[in-house]
Amino acid sequence: MKGVFSAPGDFVHFKSQVPLHKIPIGTKQWRYYDFGPKVVPPLICLPGTAGTAEVYYKQIMALSMKGNAHYFSKVQDALIADEFVTKLWIQLKIVLCYRRKLVGYRVISVDIPRVWNHHEWIQAFEKFLDAIDVHHIHLYGTSLGGFLAQLFAQHRPRRVRSLVLSNTFLDTHSFAAAMPWAPIVSWTPSFLLKRYVLTGIHDGPHEPFIADSVDFVVCQVETLSREDLASRLTLTADSASVGNLLLSDSHITIMDTNDYCATPQQLKDQLSERYSGARQAYMKTGGDFPFLSRPDEVNLHLQLHLRRVGVEAQPDLVRGISRDGSGGDPSESNDRKEDSDNPPQDDEGNFESPSTESQLPAPESSEPHSLNELPLSTAKCCFAGQGDAVILLPFPLLREQITVSEILLQLTLVTLVPHLVGWFTNAHDVNCSRINANYESYKKSSRILRIIRGKDE
Repeated sequence: MKGVFSAPGDFVHFKSQVPLHKIPIGTKQWRYYDFGPKVVPPLICLPGTAGTAEVYYKQIMALSMKGNAHYFSKVQDALIADEFVTKLWIQLKIVLCYRRKLVGYRVISVDIPRVWNHHEWIQAFEKFLDAIDVHHIHLYGTSLGGFLAQLFAQHRPRRVRSLVLSNTFLDTHSFAAAMPWAPIVSWTPSFLLKRYVLTGIHDGPHEPFIADSVDFVVCQVETLSREDLASRLTLTADSASVGNLLLSDSHITIMDTNDYCATPQQLKDQLSERYSGARQAYMKTGGDFPFLSRPDEVNLHLQLHLRRVGVEAQPDLVRGISRDGSGGDPSESNDRKEDSDNPPQDDEGNFESPSTESQLPAPESSEPHSLNELPLSTAKCCFAGQGDAVILLPFPLLREQITVSEILLQLTLVTLVPHLVGWFTNAHDVNCSRINANYESYKKSSRILRIIRGKDE
């Protein structure tokens, strides 16, 4: 399978944009992706037995505003055709995008760690939330992940604000009965465990999108170690059931597929009967992994759920540098000093683990001497027009009291005028040397360009 399957292009783009975090908490190693505005209570995605943190990459890219980073590259590609415009782009660090792409949700996708019973899972997951400085959460779980999400909501009701359950169940007694060799699962060879997990996936001809989702998950199963698989199968076969939740049914969404999945229909019906007041979101097709095969439908249901429980998409504001030289929100230091009985509201703090794979460079004490050296964190946000565009400008330009309209005018002139002049010349056979001369004179006398070149006194 490894030799046949190649990662899809959007997954390659995801890996290049979103860092993978690895942090040890006690004896547990956590792998997770955390992307999106930190001011939003996160949607935490829990995979099933065959899943990893990577299987929710389509949800991360779609629900997080940074998932639209490819738009910025398209804008830059359109501008680099003109050398002068390229310099303007670099110097001003301009980012133009539509308002609908300025806001998003915080999405965290985690791997289920090596835990061997449900009580250990609850304790480990709570420590993980404390480590990343998150208090209130919204959980989205599929299959085994949905069962674990319900258990955590039962035993830690103050932390869970809502649930999205997909192709999951209320108890594991039927799985325990179907797996009599569960007591020796920890000694079972890896290839047998993988074979057992993969036999639960529907075998047969699939439509292309469902077939691709199966191939992707099979590839992820190949990355799991024997201990990981044994731990997940132990959680599935350990007889347990979900008790009554303090969470209202109005804060629960059940999202199932109607074609086929590894979870028996009887178990899914029991879930629907338990949460009779929950919102029902059924998809006609999608197979075992609708988050991969039907990402648009899943993302739409997730957005509707979050809005229904009062979570709105927010902009990922650029963090400034405080006077003491530390990055982040100036109120972050105060949040750290808050008592544990009064946690920060809706996870406004930003946790940067020293064990993560990507670290932000420490801010230097000396100030940059040119606009080229200005970091993006020193930029200020300005809205233009009716709010459908935003421009990030280095602070020295704002000190010169340059308006956003003037910036847009400069961009329009330096990008459109040369093309219009060329078209007009070719179409009407007109000598436009004087127009070109006036245009070059304007570029030299422009107040903005003089500031950029350091010639404005």
